[in-house]
Amino acid sequence: MNKLKYFSLGMIATAGLSLASCSSDFLDENLNTKYSTDYFETPEGLESLALSLYGNIRWHFAYEWAYATTLYGTDEFTNANDLTNEPWNSYDNRLGPIKCTPETGAANKNCTSPGDMWDELYYGISSCNTIIAKANKINDETIQKRCLAHAYFLRGYNFYRLTAQYGGCVLQTTPVVGIVRNFNRSSEQECWEQVISDLRQAYNLFDGENFTYGKGITWTKATAAHFLAKALLFRASERCDTWNNATKEADLNEAIEVASYAIQARGSKLTENYSNIYADWTGVDCAAEQLDEILMAAGFNSDPSTQGRYGNVTYNYYQPQFAALSGGWVKRGVWIGGMEFQRCRPTEYTYAAYDHVNDARLWKTFKTVFGVNTVADKTKGVELGDPAIVMILNTKDDHTYDNYVFGANVQNPTWVDGEGRLPEWKVDQRQTATSGSLTSKKGQWIPASSVLYQKGQYVAPQFKSTPICNFYAGVNKAEDGTRTAEKGNSFRDVIMARLSETYLIRAECFVRKGRYSEAMEDINVVRRRAQWKDGENRSFYTDGTQAFEKNALNTGSSAQNYINSNLNMNTYYLSNPNIITIVYQFITLCLVQIWLFYNQSIILWGVLYAQ
Repeated sequence: MNKLKYFSLGMIATAGLSLASCSSDFLDENLNTKYSTDYFETPEGLESLALSLYGNIRWHFAYEWAYATTLYGTDEFTNANDLTNEPWNSYDNRLGPIKCTPETGAANKNCTSPGDMWDELYYGISSCNTIIAKANKINDETIQKRCLAHAYFLRGYNFYRLTAQYGGCVLQTTPVVGIVRNFNRSSEQECWEQVISDLRQAYNLFDGENFTYGKGITWTKATAAHFLAKALLFRASERCDTWNNATKEADLNEAIEVASYAIQARGSKLTENYSNIYADWTGVDCAAEQLDEILMAAGFNSDPSTQGRYGNVTYNYYQPQFAALSGGWVKRGVWIGGMEFQRCRPTEYTYAAYDHVNDARLWKTFKTVFGVNTVADKTKGVELGDPAIVMILNTKDDHTYDNYVFGANVQNPTWVDGEGRLPEWKVDQRQTATSGSLTSKKGQWIPASSVLYQKGQYVAPQFKSTPICNFYAGVNKAEDGTRTAEKGNSFRDVIMARLSETYLIRAECFVRKGRYSEAMEDINVVRRRAQWKDGENRSFYTDGTQAFEKNALNTGSSAQNYINSNLNMNTYYLSNPNIITIVYQFITLCLVQIWLFYNQSIILWGVLYAQ
């Protein structure tokens, strides 16, 4: 997160009371306020308030709403056995306008309220309105423009999120004075006009790519350009067809223009290897957090003075319930980068969206193997550091595993790796990014194993140790080995926008204008990055858990648990059993495919959501 510090409004407006002693005015209250709102009329005060805006986006990753409002109800994820926010996945009448409680059908009291995001986004908008109203009091033009750029950007971003989530919302664009009890809800058209106006202002005010508060997290002209292009594309889309005819063509042209700025400003290229973005995270402020490709990220670090109210807890939500489903062979702890709260289970669509042979993103995103860190049954011949959980991501047309018994440990799986397609896991022979071999130990039994397809049917949800499936290959983008406690906050930044999405936004604009060859070029930039690189070991796996190697807790039994739990391997060759040798084969899109995508109404950046 670099040097970013947060200043809360509470700190800025701290009030103190003192009492006179032993005098006639003993009961008089003397206000000794260090700061008042007049502070925002000084360069230091206005910049402090602008800097505090970065704290507003941290909220999105601080609690159960981190996934409920954005991932549930989509094609990519569904709930596992934990039902905390299941009403958001079902979108039924349990989602009341104010609270979703056990009394109204929620599983527990932690269900996200539909109003939570509304409240927090308007909190940020309020600070933005204050900056915009006070900026003309500042004579320093550089500070004035920088603060205004930040205020217009976050206000536009927050109104974008509100309008996309709720439809028409309240367009409060001036500081609120006193208590206001009634508001007017604006139309969607008016809301998108405000969003686009604010993001245009930010785009024009930002001074290029100056990383004032640290690379990777500072909002810049390219950040504003990305979200302006996204908002313009939204307004030009079918979602707004009842009223957008007059602006559609101009919006697409402008979206292409500003997206092109963002792409060019960040070097007209993506980070070379997809692993560099998420899997190669090695600790706070590491290279993965400084990439030119990152356009927006919520910043976190290990400095207690900057953590504030909202810490990053996203590492809890994506992994399966590995301790339970393994039958006790995998014990959770800081030595594993994610917790087993099993909120977000990938769907069949999510796994099927990838080419399982040639698309490296599948194998660099999903964790498919956990190692034994506790021997639960000495009669099984399974030792510490052996594979404990293996998830085979095969395809619908694969019949290799039709007649085997898979399952969580309680389901008594009998599958063994008879062909020796597991990678070598012995400590001194483990996989690296560029070297490795398959195991010489055939017939290894695994305490918990799963497969996606048997006899052409999607059977993955059948494997579980709970009523609803808790056994799946989880996404690794939040894994963090720097945590100082099992349930402590994560210290890694959370990426909110990347240049790969900008390419896909521009590609969709090109498609809507019939400029298919240009769309093809943009999409292929993303697809080429997704391919395996020359010399890569396709059996190798890593994620942010590796940061534990520099953790002060990496000692004694915790250090041994880290080695035994994380085997640096995946199930690539088990999942692609017909592959013997690898021949380069990555097919880029052709013009005909682009035409077919558009005429089948496929949203391109949705199809390639993994980027």
